[in-house]
Amino acid sequence: MLAAYRPILSLLRGTAFLLAASGLHGLLLPLRGQVEGFSTASLGLMGTAWAGGFVTGCFFAPRIVRRAGHVRAFGAFAASGAIVALLTGLIIDEYVWILLRAFTGFTMAGAFMVIESWLNEKATNENRGTVFGLYMMVTYASIMGGQMIVAGGDVKSASLFMITGILFCLSLIPTAVSTASHPKPLQDVKLDVKGLYANSPVSAIACLLIGIANGAWGTLGAVYGARIGISTAEIALMMSLVVVAGAAMQLPAGRLSDKTDRRFVLAGAAFGAALFALLIFLFEPRSAVFVLVFTAAYGAFAYTLYSIAVAHANDHARSEDFVKVSGGLLLLYGFGTMIGPLLAAALMGWMRPEGLFLATAFAHLSLAGYTLLRISRRAPVPIGDRDAFKTQPADRSVTPEALRLDPRRKAEANS
Repeated sequence: MLAAYRPILSLLRGTAFLLAASGLHGLLLPLRGQVEGFSTASLGLMGTAWAGGFVTGCFFAPRIVRRAGHVRAFGAFAASGAIVALLTGLIIDEYVWILLRAFTGFTMAGAFMVIESWLNEKATNENRGTVFGLYMMVTYASIMGGQMIVAGGDVKSASLFMITGILFCLSLIPTAVSTASHPKPLQDVKLDVKGLYANSPVSAIACLLIGIANGAWGTLGAVYGARIGISTAEIALMMSLVVVAGAAMQLPAGRLSDKTDRRFVLAGAAFGAALFALLIFLFEPRSAVFVLVFTAAYGAFAYTLYSIAVAHANDHARSEDFVKVSGGLLLLYGFGTMIGPLLAAALMGWMRPEGLFLATAFAHLSLAGYTLLRISRRAPVPIGDRDAFKTQPADRSVTPEALRLDPRRKAEANS
């Protein structure tokens, strides 16, 4: 049985190195930028540039892969990531970093699309659920592992930039030596906003607002931690705990949404995230213990929202439209992550570090209010007509190509 998964495990090792590099670099830059005295606006723009590059890569990277082939294209993407990581260590300048982050986002989108399409090619209808689950485990564990590397290094030195470059290069090896047949050509990504809204107004608006909140936190959470005076190790732990808490809460929240109108669970989780964000904003905790507890509670609510929103959209969609609908929602989420860092940076600069949570609370309260409004306008899908809830990746390090791994695509694959 293990032999059947050996090619997939090899690809997952490459994925692990790539995601660890992404997690390390994404946390290192705001911390080093804070030390160098970069403005809050510039730090926010780095997040916006990354998200913009990533979304652009989702649209244009398939053309590069079709022209160069999967192995050569992935080598170019991963090598570019290593070059950019090393350049950020050599050139300490906020404007250069903003530009380089856009390039990083583009190359990461391309690299992920290659690996995800390769994994999908190796998955069968019988093991698709296992492959998808393994990929999600690697996604969360590797990003957190990369972030925790920061805790053991010195953000003021160049060593962590070098380690990032090494991790990018290590991600090349599994695909470079693989003897597996190349996957089918990547498909072009299309976004039908009008169709997404017509299918489920709540899910379309929700994914945009969730992207705003998660983009703000993912970009500036480390800056918040640095400015309130907690240690680098505690910042790394804080960023990881938010993701862990969200991942742990997805399943119970999803199971609850299977038994009732998903929109009530969506609105409730949004209110919960807004509540803890407002508590942090109002009480300004400075003790590391309280900060870790409050941010983990925030993450438990905030990082369940995306999966519930996608499940609600798929309740209204035809089974053969799963990839199109879920991929479109993921891109709306990506557009939101471009807006969130700018809004949060403005509030943090105008007020205090906790302005970050005022920005996320605004997004979550808007989501909760709009969801309650839509409940009165549209009846819920009968429970018997729904698909069972499945966890979804709610991180910017996942492309629409990953959705083809989802076991709910089985019906489409058989058609």
